[in-house]
Amino acid sequence: MKNKTEQETVRIRTEFIKLDSLLKFAGLCDTGGFAKELVQQGQVKVNGEVCTMRGKKIRSGDVVSVDKYTIRIESETSEIA
Repeated sequence: MKNKTEQETVRIRTEFIKLDSLLKFAGLCDTGGFAKELVQQGQVKVNGEVCTMRGKKIRSGDVVSVDKYTIRIESETSEIA
C-alpha cells in the first residue's frame, strides 16, 4: 500500500529561489524561522538527498520534499532549449 503524499508544482519567474524562501512561498512554513529550523534539522530533501543549506539555490527541474509533501519546481518561462 502506498503512502498518501501531496504533490505540487511551483512555478518560479527567476533563475532560482532559495530553499527557505521556497518553503514559505509554497506554504509549507509560516515563517522564515520555521523554514530555517526544518532545513537545519535535516527534514528537507532536495532531489532525494537531505539538504541542510537553507540558502541552497533551487532551480527549475528540482524536487523538494518535506515529510509527505513534494514540490516540483518549474520555470514560468520554460523555453529552455
